[in-house]
Amino acid sequence: MATETPPPATPGAPLPSTEEFVDVQHSAEFGELRRAHRSFAFPLTIAFTAWYLLYVLLSNYAGGFMGTKVAGNINVALVLGLAQFLTTFLIAWWYARHAAAKLDPKAEAIKSRMEGGA
Repeated sequence: MATETPPPATPGAPLPSTEEFVDVQHSAEFGELRRAHRSFAFPLTIAFTAWYLLYVLLSNYAGGFMGTKVAGNINVALVLGLAQFLTTFLIAWWYARHAAAKLDPKAEAIKSRMEGGA
């Protein structure tokens, strides 16, 4: 797995200067990209963390409830535990869709401009 930043799309093209990076960072376009990311990621992170902590707290302090049989040997704890995995995958899928639709086009436009392609 590569850990270095790939070179610009145009071989031999000069790299942007530090001032150009700072200018882009302070631009309205970059601020919009940052807001689009944060408005999606932060609420979902808080919601999932709360959901996980609820599961942990229920496991520690509501043993009777968590041990309630749902069907056969399947109890509430198992259902909620599996729901943790399900919500993790759903959030990852949802974020991938959000990034492809809203974040990637904005980031690509900034990248193209920085590399001199726009």
